[in-house]
Amino acid sequence: MAAGAAARMGDNELDLVLVKRVQGGDNSAFDLLVRKYQHRIGAVVYRFVPDHAEAQDITQDAFIRAYRALPNFRGDAQFYTWLYRIAVNTAKNHLVASKRRPPTADIAAEDAEHLSGGGRLHDHDTPEHQLLRGEIEQAVTDTVAGLPEELRQAITLREVDGLSYEEIAQLMQCPIGTVRSRIFRAREAIDQTLRPLMDRERVRP
Repeated sequence: MAAGAAARMGDNELDLVLVKRVQGGDNSAFDLLVRKYQHRIGAVVYRFVPDHAEAQDITQDAFIRAYRALPNFRGDAQFYTWLYRIAVNTAKNHLVASKRRPPTADIAAEDAEHLSGGGRLHDHDTPEHQLLRGEIEQAVTDTVAGLPEELRQAITLREVDGLSYEEIAQLMQCPIGTVRSRIFRAREAIDQTLRPLMDRERVRP
């Protein structure tokens, strides 16, 4: 494939081309898919199993499962959405097999866009601001963990995994409007938690 043609393709279109090559017997195309997504899938697995070596093994297992299932992939969902489901199920199955409970809450959205609004906290790296920053991160952690599961999953898929609304709708098997509503409600809950902290910072001398 010419470089110019690849550049004009969107991610999903390029994924489908690589998938078809794998299905046609070109195993090197699957290596390209692994290199493209191994860090994102590794991060997903690490949320369930926060041990680096163990998460690497599970990530490798997820790609093996994906490779074996690839002949049945028909492109009804985006490739990453399909791969994400396999990774989550692989991680959960691993926890169950090792007699550990899968987490009821995803790891908090430390990189949620709400924290970007506190950018001025980084301009004055005093002990007080470091403390406040820690309080904000903990507040987001606690708020996300306490959300109803459908809100927690939607905000995590959006803010941590960086999925589009369309991808989240496919994963959660609901309309895009429902996804937008869940993310809005989750953000609103986070805002309500952060507002007293940010108000306290504004009145600080």
